[in-house]
Amino acid sequence: MTTRREFIKNVAIGTTAVSIGGVLPSFSTSSYRNIVGANDRIRMAGIGVNSRGNALAKGFANEKKNGCIVTDICDVDSRAIEKCIKAVEEVAGNRPKGHRDIRKMLESDSFDAVFIATPDHWHAMAAVMAMRAGKHVYMEKPTSHNPAENQILVDAEKKYGKVVQVGNQRRSWPNIKHAIEELHNGIIGNIVYGKSWYYNKRPSMGIGKETAVPEWLDWDIWQGPAPRLPYKDNIVHYDWHWRWHWGTGESLNNGMHYIDLLRWGMKLGYPVHVDSVGNRLHYTDDWETPDTQLVNFKFDNDKVITWESQSCIRNTISGHSSGVVFFGDKGSMVIGGGNEYDVYDLDNKLVKHIGSEMVFEAGNLVNPTQSLDAYHFQNFFNAIRTGEKLNSQLKEACMSTQLMQLSNISHQVGQPLRIDPQRGTIVGNKKANRLWSREYAKGWELKV
Repeated sequence: MTTRREFIKNVAIGTTAVSIGGVLPSFSTSSYRNIVGANDRIRMAGIGVNSRGNALAKGFANEKKNGCIVTDICDVDSRAIEKCIKAVEEVAGNRPKGHRDIRKMLESDSFDAVFIATPDHWHAMAAVMAMRAGKHVYMEKPTSHNPAENQILVDAEKKYGKVVQVGNQRRSWPNIKHAIEELHNGIIGNIVYGKSWYYNKRPSMGIGKETAVPEWLDWDIWQGPAPRLPYKDNIVHYDWHWRWHWGTGESLNNGMHYIDLLRWGMKLGYPVHVDSVGNRLHYTDDWETPDTQLVNFKFDNDKVITWESQSCIRNTISGHSSGVVFFGDKGSMVIGGGNEYDVYDLDNKLVKHIGSEMVFEAGNLVNPTQSLDAYHFQNFFNAIRTGEKLNSQLKEACMSTQLMQLSNISHQVGQPLRIDPQRGTIVGNKKANRLWSREYAKGWELKV
């Protein structure tokens, strides 16, 4: 008798013997939900529900058929709370309880797990607080604001024994999983180089003005673990990404997804050398992180991967505004932003195309992969219920996060970095090591 898991696997890979075709020609998220079914209810709470968090709330609410219910949500923006409550109610029929203070919400026993979609400086702090409160965690990438927080997260996961899934959703997408299997089975031979990129045309964030904090915002909790700064009118809710005090730039906003794919496909750990070049080229404003960046990572087996970002120019490589290319001694493989891939021979002739009706919506900053997220959610549910192995384990996600953090440190000090490939730490550079961790606001120090 075919089990449910075997059936899903067969659906995902059953047509790959055809050179030009699709692994998932007619497999929708709704049909996936009908197949899975679940008896044990998982009660979810959301931390940060303004944009991406609102999309996650609706996504988890939409998993009602799989026994998931969104019971509580938390945000420092009262407008976001009301908007998300209404969104969940429309999707699932229940009205979650709203909270302004994460500390108060985590005192509740009305939920089993949380999803985290806060600004980057809150990711590790919220995850550790949730684990300490006995909750399982689904956290958006990056795992942390700085490298030191990665080890704290791993230690917390071990101490509290909770399930922690990171939002590297591509690790659950069926076609991408099969693409990586094909790489590992030698479809393009020995892979020596991997290239990743992201192009977008973002506007200027302008020059902010210090002004009164809006009545709808709790600016103190929004800052949380970060040392206090005056409120400016161009930070909340998105352009904090480009300020080192809270954000991590395009490299962690998008780069982590693609570097993670390269690491996965090429079976790479930490590098031995990281070199970042680039700058803020396109506007004169409050944007601090590079809008133009090229990073080289060299590994101790002489393999190399690169990351290129252009935050203010639209362009494509191999027809994709974001993606990766693996180069082997028998050919190459291109994976764009979505659930599809192409294989080429050494003459750049297409020999295999695997497409999908479920696509990546380029330019959608909030929910570009809505139809595919259900796979990642289901893996998280199964890990909680049955101990199924997570597709995006915390330690692996922390390694991919750390590579991009090292690229940012290289950029900030203006120097290449030597890296210990066993621990991922910076070797012999005091200036760079000062950026390994951060100063925390008094009373908000991050501890296991």
